[in-house]
Amino acid sequence: MVEHKLVIAHRGASGYLPEHTAEAKALAHAMGADYIEQDVVITRDGVPVVLHDVTLDTVTDVAKVFPGRSRDDGRYYVIDFTLEEIERLKVTERINLKTGKAVFPSRFPAWSGDFRIATLADELALIEGLNHSTGRTAGVYAEVKRPAWHRQQGRDCSKIVVEALAKAGYRGLDAAAFIQCFDVKELRRMRDELGCDLPLVQLIGDGPSGDAPEGYDELCSAAGLQTLARFAQGIGPSMSRVLHFDGGKSTVAELTRLAHDAGLVVHPYTLRKDSLPKDVSADALCEALFVDANVDGAFTDFPDHTGQWLRARNR
Repeated sequence: MVEHKLVIAHRGASGYLPEHTAEAKALAHAMGADYIEQDVVITRDGVPVVLHDVTLDTVTDVAKVFPGRSRDDGRYYVIDFTLEEIERLKVTERINLKTGKAVFPSRFPAWSGDFRIATLADELALIEGLNHSTGRTAGVYAEVKRPAWHRQQGRDCSKIVVEALAKAGYRGLDAAAFIQCFDVKELRRMRDELGCDLPLVQLIGDGPSGDAPEGYDELCSAAGLQTLARFAQGIGPSMSRVLHFDGGKSTVAELTRLAHDAGLVVHPYTLRKDSLPKDVSADALCEALFVDANVDGAFTDFPDHTGQWLRARNR
């Protein structure tokens, strides 16, 4: 038996429907996800929309609808388009820009269906409505995407997200909501400057990034996690920081134990049954994460499988 672990729908039920679409979120809710993720970026007119990247071209037909609107790097940025323009775009399964093919070819067929980008307000209303109609509460799990970059473009993404969640009624540490971010300084700013009283989760990547030029190794030390716990409630590490695999066998890293010692919950990313470590089954990965590493929840593209595994484990 394991205590209740959270099933967090990564971009919705993205293993079955195009990521971050309303349809993917509704399916995740129907599959029993405890929390549903919202990555948030900002349009030119200041509207928060739910999309993983600050660019549009890997998941929409923006190059076809708005030819010539790319920047010098050839990419099409959300912040260069108004909400009215964004709403004209069709969403597809994620595409590799170099090959033009789907990143996950076994998932929903690329360029089929009629999917759209949702505003954060519309998605929060959808989840609230489903909670009401089903009598089952699924929480929200928002990520502030590239906050420093957004400020350079003239928009305060963190402030916009915090205010949107508060307006939707998500307030206090007991709310069914988390806010996550890769930027350590920005996460602390949400607490200290913006007055966010929701549970905060520090995302932790494998190495340096625009949000963490020096990387996260120091943060993952006992001292770093104790400092983080002064203003945050959890960490969201990449799976490789929690488990190491060799020849199909897993070794548990010390990060989860250190985080628990600091009073932090641990929600690693991402479980994908169509992209597994070599010689590791989806069930074995769940066993290693939830039992051996004792994480408190996990992001998954397949919330049905993760939930079914947890229920079977607790019978």
